[in-house]
Amino acid sequence: MKFLILWSFKKVALTPDLVRAVLDMRIYAKRLKDDGKLEAYYHIVGRHGGAWILNVESNDELENLIAGMPVYNYAEYEIYPLTEMR
Repeated sequence: MKFLILWSFKKVALTPDLVRAVLDMRIYAKRLKDDGKLEAYYHIVGRHGGAWILNVESNDELENLIAGMPVYNYAEYEIYPLTEMR
């Protein structure tokens, strides 16, 4: 099952913890990419956040991967299930 995850930062003050979380996102994305769970990820120009396409086996796996994001507590998420157009 594929999902488009749009995430953007809540309006929060820039703290050392937030800076670390942002830097750790690259490491987290690489791990998911290597595991075949993250198909693509993009920065959205003019927005603080990004767009990820996750390919997961279940809703539970999706929830766990999102909850595992280093920026989880600092961001807001929009989640859209994807299907191929035929």
